Amino acid sequence: MEPLTQAQQELYDWLVDYIQTSKHAPSIRQMMRAMNLKSPAPIQSRLEHLRSKGYIEWTEGKARTIRILGGTSAGVPVLGAIAAGGMVEPFTEAVEHLDLSNLFSEPGNFALRVTGDSMIEDYINDGDLAIMRPVPSQEQLKNGQVVAARVEGQGTTLKRFYREGDKVMLKPANSKYPPIEVMAAKLQVQGVLIGVWRDCDPNLKPAGKY
Repeated sequence: MEPLTQAQQELYDWLVDYIQTSKHAPSIRQMMRAMNLKSPAPIQSRLEHLRSKGYIEWTEGKARTIRILGGTSAGVPVLGAIAAGGMVEPFTEAVEHLDLSNLFSEPGNFALRVTGDSMIEDYINDGDLAIMRPVPSQEQLKNGQVVAARVEGQGTTLKRFYREGDKVMLKPANSKYPPIEVMAAKLQVQGVLIGVWRDCDPNLKPAGKY
């Protein structure tokens, strides 16, 4: 893409950081303050240049709709396919980006360190981090979702949730373990699984116990 001037780069870098952090576009007034400008004209000029050079886009007639297009893309670059059997052509350029930021930055989301092997058939292994989203009530769950559930008098477990009437079955993903059947009133669902993080590099330090 066409290179940016120093002033354009300064605004672009600030926009990337702001939008990635706030999850929405800033106002002209916010950009003026950030760039230490007293008039909107220089901001509007820089924005027009950023758009013409392919770095940003926005919806005409609507405020705060700036979208980042080029330069720095959020997330992990997905560089193509990798064969687990034969061979494929080597990958060079990113074709898309895998943005994991919402897993960790969405308000309320939390992680639990998995212990044990009761979910291995769902590819959730001992030592993995289960990324969870809070669930206010059981009524918001669908049967088959993986949940962190606290059974009164027994403790907390990671299992698949199935409810029928006033009874709940917590089903493991390992044939060695029986399902747990409990009255719904004696169950507190603390979160639903939205992702699993696994440290594959043995030299990486664990993220911590949860």
